[in-house]
Amino acid sequence: MSKRHLFILVAFLTSMGIGAFAYKAIVLEFPLKPATTTTIWDIEVHVTFSGKKKPVKISLMIPRNTRRYSVVNENFISQSFGLTTNTDEANRQAVWSRRSVKGKQSLFYRGTVRRVVSVEDPTVTAFPPMPMPDWTGAKLEAATALLREIETKSADTPTLVSGLLTRIREVDSDPIIQGLVNPTATSEERLQVVTQVLALAKIPARVAHGIQLKETLNTAPIIHWIQIFDKGLWKSYDPATGTPEIPDDYFTWWRGTFPMMDVIGAENVEATILVAPNQEAAIQSAIVRSQLATPKLLEFSLFSLPLETQTVYRVLLMVPLGALLLVLLRNVIGLKTFGTFMPILIALAFRETQLLWGIILFTVIVTLGLGIRFYLEHLKLLLVPRLASLLILVVMLMAFLSILTHKLGIDHGLSIALFPMVILTMTIERMCIVWEERGPQEALQQGLGSLAVATLTYLTMSLPFLEHLLFVFPELLLIILAATLLLGRYSGLRLLELKRFKALAQETG
Repeated sequence: MSKRHLFILVAFLTSMGIGAFAYKAIVLEFPLKPATTTTIWDIEVHVTFSGKKKPVKISLMIPRNTRRYSVVNENFISQSFGLTTNTDEANRQAVWSRRSVKGKQSLFYRGTVRRVVSVEDPTVTAFPPMPMPDWTGAKLEAATALLREIETKSADTPTLVSGLLTRIREVDSDPIIQGLVNPTATSEERLQVVTQVLALAKIPARVAHGIQLKETLNTAPIIHWIQIFDKGLWKSYDPATGTPEIPDDYFTWWRGTFPMMDVIGAENVEATILVAPNQEAAIQSAIVRSQLATPKLLEFSLFSLPLETQTVYRVLLMVPLGALLLVLLRNVIGLKTFGTFMPILIALAFRETQLLWGIILFTVIVTLGLGIRFYLEHLKLLLVPRLASLLILVVMLMAFLSILTHKLGIDHGLSIALFPMVILTMTIERMCIVWEERGPQEALQQGLGSLAVATLTYLTMSLPFLEHLLFVFPELLLIILAATLLLGRYSGLRLLELKRFKALAQETG
């Protein structure tokens, strides 16, 4: 292929990428910076279960508007199921039903949560019902003594509640608390005991259940706090601090003693909750305009993918940028590495282990593995059995380091399993061969070069601004491809080789 053909291809790819980027940025006004993604969130509940040729009824608590957040754009996705929604003073519930169900089934609830400024929950004029606990004997005496002791040290309802939340955390050392709460009780069960103790003091209380609005790769955990009825309003208290305020990113899902999901007639029931920043909400006006101008653009957009898939592509779209950086560092700068893609994979692992601990764990594994590889050389094994043995030993080393760091209280070591073990195995094998054929200096240069490239790639791929640009404007990958193709024809001196040919240049001069 001639250089002219390559230049035409590069110019075509670059113009296509710049043109699509300019159209979306200027005409459709897609934002160039990540904005409003912290106040608008997509929530998705995925329920899976197996039917037994019997009637099925699944009741799921669904969120409602609160004083902090508003729920908009709700969608219920089911397969030939009847759907009803029930609403009372405190909760909302979706009920799916079907006369006969066989095999594995899936149900979805999706909603968008928006932060609001105004108070949506009006003042409650009627005093809420307050059932008294059915405690007797020693348990009732313990609760009465605890309440009497806290009341003497409090001035009003907020200080009483704060004192009670502080005492309930002392279940391991307080005999009175041990009489009310099992030391193995969950945080929800402890808070239910708090509401019952407050009922003895004629203070209405309930447990609130919700999630934290932050991006999650796996299912979002349910968190719990307590709400006290005071002066016509339900006020939330953080059980961890006892203060009458919860973090801003806590979103109330439902309240009371009810479970999140109630199932009749099904088995193997699982529910996962996914939370992600709503990029569509951040560019809502641009999407509306694009639906009128170019509807096919949104049909084939990354925003049309499920939330879980979008989260994956936020990482994958950064890989081509890392590949371009690798080409620059190897072909232009002159850094030596083991293989082509190993530094990029190590950089992806650094996203979980963090940079410093990633470098430490990588160095330890490669160093120990190199010593083991030299030992295997004395056994005179064939290539494939030797690589298989080295792979097994690398996995054992990773497991040992994870256990060791966990015992030492270093949680970062638990992320070591994310290292690509096959790449580590081949790196150790390659380093050993280079050590034997070209000497330890060359092997160390390539090893340190691989680590340096992985570090720089990680730092580049971790920039939120670049992640936003490549996810909202994936056409920029055409420009990255064009730059990579152009660098593919570079045959000049590498920067690190200038010193090597300096004497030759002086003689020629």
